[in-house]
Amino acid sequence: MPPDSRPTLAQPDDDPYLWLEEIEGSAALAWVERQNADTLKRLDGPDLARDQAALQAIFDRPDNIPFVTRRGDRLYNYWRDAEHPRGLWRRTTMTEYRREAPQWETVLDLDALAADEGEDWVWRNAISLPGSHDRAILCLSRGGGDAVVLREFDLEAKVFVEDGFILPEAKGWPCWLDRDHLLLESSYGEGMATDSGYARSIRLWRRGTAADTAGVLFEVPQESMSAFAWVDRSDGEERIVFGERLSFFEMTSWLGDRSGPKQRLNLPNDAWRDLYRGWLLVKPRQDWQLERQRYPADSLLVISLSGFLAGETDFTVLFEPSSKRSLGGFFWTGDRLVLSILDDLRPVYELLSFSEGAWQRDELPGLPEIGVASAWRLDSEEDESNGDLLLTSETPLAPKSLLLAEPGKAPAVLKRAPAAFDPAGLTVSRHTARSLDGEAIPYVQIGPAESDGAAPVHLTAYGGFRISNLPYYRSSIGKLWLECGGTSVVANIRGGGEYGSAWHEAGRREGKIASHDDFAAVAADLVERGVTQPERIAAEGGSNGGILITNMLTRYPERFGALFCTIPLIDMRRYSKLLAGHSWIAEYGDPDKPEDWAYLQHYSAYHTAMPGQSYPPILIATNRKDDRVHPGHGRKMAAKLQALGYDARYFEMASGGHGYGKDNSETARFMALGYLFLRRAIGWDAIKAVS
Repeated sequence: MPPDSRPTLAQPDDDPYLWLEEIEGSAALAWVERQNADTLKRLDGPDLARDQAALQAIFDRPDNIPFVTRRGDRLYNYWRDAEHPRGLWRRTTMTEYRREAPQWETVLDLDALAADEGEDWVWRNAISLPGSHDRAILCLSRGGGDAVVLREFDLEAKVFVEDGFILPEAKGWPCWLDRDHLLLESSYGEGMATDSGYARSIRLWRRGTAADTAGVLFEVPQESMSAFAWVDRSDGEERIVFGERLSFFEMTSWLGDRSGPKQRLNLPNDAWRDLYRGWLLVKPRQDWQLERQRYPADSLLVISLSGFLAGETDFTVLFEPSSKRSLGGFFWTGDRLVLSILDDLRPVYELLSFSEGAWQRDELPGLPEIGVASAWRLDSEEDESNGDLLLTSETPLAPKSLLLAEPGKAPAVLKRAPAAFDPAGLTVSRHTARSLDGEAIPYVQIGPAESDGAAPVHLTAYGGFRISNLPYYRSSIGKLWLECGGTSVVANIRGGGEYGSAWHEAGRREGKIASHDDFAAVAADLVERGVTQPERIAAEGGSNGGILITNMLTRYPERFGALFCTIPLIDMRRYSKLLAGHSWIAEYGDPDKPEDWAYLQHYSAYHTAMPGQSYPPILIATNRKDDRVHPGHGRKMAAKLQALGYDARYFEMASGGHGYGKDNSETARFMALGYLFLRRAIGWDAIKAVS
């Protein structure tokens, strides 16, 4: 629809379905129960049971890779399978881990804990005491939400510590200072949450005292996104970094100690920053003009911290981006700085070290041309690392390999994930579509080498928050789509981070409509290339991708045969008032400002959905325990579409947080339900039975 023909919504606050925002309201839950029953009545049966069983068998395989973190001299892993659906926290040694079938020592059985305590516990994290690693703060969620209960745990006795550090459910995390003191970043307590629902303060919590009485070291205004703090011990001394996250992409930070912040770091608010062993790293989001030098956006700069604090501004450039080469992230392991780079979507990892007055540079070998590589530090604590690096490498048709890259050695394979589907006859290729404004939009196609012009296509993208959507090995799509003769397409639309901040900026705020045009252009290109027909394209998107999918429904319905919309954000009039929505204003805009609502209204599909259109069938699925994206978005959209007479179905999981389920069984059911709906909606009935 041309911009000048888009209707203006005269009364955007008229909302007959506000009652569906009452997450546990009796009327809302009764509606959800009816919706779930109706959806399952249409889809439940042998096909769903078969597909769910196939996925759960993949997720529960005993030979899946057990990913580990080193704490002290032992490797810790959180593991879920059919026998332990909630999971085991367990540990082993590196010698054992190198074996094909390591022996594990169970530290905590979460299924047993949940049964004993009558709680719907879902594992979130463990933060162990640096140095000794004999104590940990366990972060446990009720039902899988972002809010967690904090409980101190004795790693040697394998029991919770009586009268230890315990905090009721809230959003936030602790940071150990020493055995008897924590930095508490938490929304727990009266007035301690920002408008976004995150921590408003940093408190010093002493053992044996109540968290409510912990002294506030640092506090931010309620309208800020959050307060944060972390401890730098990398140069042998304790330094605390305090920060105010102004918005999703802006922050300020101070150096300080246990008495509070002392000296502000005079850096651009949009710059990412890091301290390590006397170095200050800075990655500005926009061009940064200093007295004698202009540093480009997305470059990585380094300077000695002491020099910077003394007024020096002569940075060394460690990475300089180009139009197709972007820096996704960086971290330290030992004395090596690791850069994660996308070179025209090809994964690159560079390892930098400072020697003899200069930065030396190496590149990890053997990474895929079309695929994904991910690297991280083996050790839980940055200052305890000896430089060991873990790395995964995968392609759309080859599952993950886990490698260990030790200093001075070539990366060596530790584990290989089992194949989840048969790749026989499948190929991977890259293509480019032209969006409405002429921008080139890359996408990866996985499927049979030849097409009859009516291939059943599964198309997905994300397009937000500078998150790159990459061609991973997707076991669920591989098993329930590719192995059955279908084609999968991963699109790199604007709003993501594939080509750096400029690519994100082009799909942010008012540019979000352009990112939706990008997705529609990929669908059109698949038809123009003779791969498929519009009625055979099934599109899926979740979270921010929920805006995308519902805009395909209302703006480009003729290009799709079916839509699967998961844990979605949809109502752009009220999103900033629901759960964590206020924190996303930097990504979308503020609907309470007329100048922002002037463009937001055009991609708020909840408002633009109209009667009398040819909308394709859609399944909206979400999670009641999602305390990040409110389930009311999906509920209200489904209710409105049904009232308008469209084929719109709804399904809501009772738990699982901002995801597809709290365990492998729930995740398998969620995915199997969605893919079965898509296959049937596009008329793809001749699917062979999966094994």
